[in-house]
Amino acid sequence: MILIIVFDGVKAMLEKVNLKEKVDSIDKLFSYLNVGQLNNHILHVLKAENRILDFHVHENSDELFYCIEGKFDIESDDGTVCLSEGELVIIPKGVRHRPVCKELVKCLLIEIDGTLNKNNTGGAYL
Repeated sequence: MILIIVFDGVKAMLEKVNLKEKVDSIDKLFSYLNVGQLNNHILHVLKAENRILDFHVHENSDELFYCIEGKFDIESDDGTVCLSEGELVIIPKGVRHRPVCKELVKCLLIEIDGTLNKNNTGGAYL
């Protein structure tokens, strides 16, 4: 459903997004689907399985991981955070980390536009 609103003569659209439906629409593992933008932050959903990314750092952006379905770990130099369905973690900028997905996981990522690249995603954009 899309709702068009007008505020001070400017039209804007309000669009409801079902994260579960969006992530379920992805038919290829490790493909990032853009589901929205919040100011200069991009919201991506993806499916991953049996994947360990290299440790990396985002120097200019915090990164949010939200587990929609399944479970996975985020490893850092200070330890491991285990995420299950409905849980999230925010990785502050400058923190070395890597996602570890041993089983099928569906998740939402939020970070500043341009943060994700071929060197730190191991995937593709839809």
